[in-house]
Amino acid sequence: MRVSLQPAYLLHSRPFRDSSLLLDVFTAEHGRVGLIGRGARRRSRGGSQAALLQPFKPLLVSFSGRAEQKPLLAVEAAGPLPSLLAERLFSGLYLNELLVRLLQRHDPQPELFALYGATLASLASNEPAELHLRRFELGLLDALGYGFDPAVDGYAGESVEPGGWYQYQAEFGLVACTQASVAPSARFLGSDLLAIAAGQYGGEYGVALKRLLRQALASHLGERPLHSRALFRQFRDASQQQ
Repeated sequence: MRVSLQPAYLLHSRPFRDSSLLLDVFTAEHGRVGLIGRGARRRSRGGSQAALLQPFKPLLVSFSGRAEQKPLLAVEAAGPLPSLLAERLFSGLYLNELLVRLLQRHDPQPELFALYGATLASLASNEPAELHLRRFELGLLDALGYGFDPAVDGYAGESVEPGGWYQYQAEFGLVACTQASVAPSARFLGSDLLAIAAGQYGGEYGVALKRLLRQALASHLGERPLHSRALFRQFRDASQQQ
């Protein structure tokens, strides 16, 4: 199998042998694929491939083979590197880590690929980052088959009651509970869920949505913590000390 000039983004890379790179790449038509950039770190007259192989930069990649790690045959820039500064850089790293941890290889996700590119562009703008992160998380859950309707009790199949309390369960989505039986951090008020279902992601509803999506993603990520969150906490603590 040979794939030519496939739109792609680099999610993660690590050195391999003397001058090569092991690459985790998200492509438009082939999903997440593993590539080997042989000699990618080697200096040449035209510069090394490593100068192009940067996270968040739109790329065109060519590769071939049926092995799990396919050789990278060529790479070209398909657009400028978005300017992700300060906290927004860590937001981009968070997106990449979610994709590496949750996407199966060779599972085409064209809609998620488009959403990823749009989210990066939004993070590089002056638009509120939180709004676009929440939209991406929702789109990712839908793409993986884990999506749920915040306005529906997934167990009873009934509409959420504004005054009721609900908790997230991975197999059903939102499920009715009593206020006394579930910790405050794990329960959600029905009126907040209805607002979220109506697309209100800001203010108090945004706080509830962030908490809800963190629980939903954690049920699929497992116990290993996200490295990007730890890096962001280190950055935030260092900034506060300056």
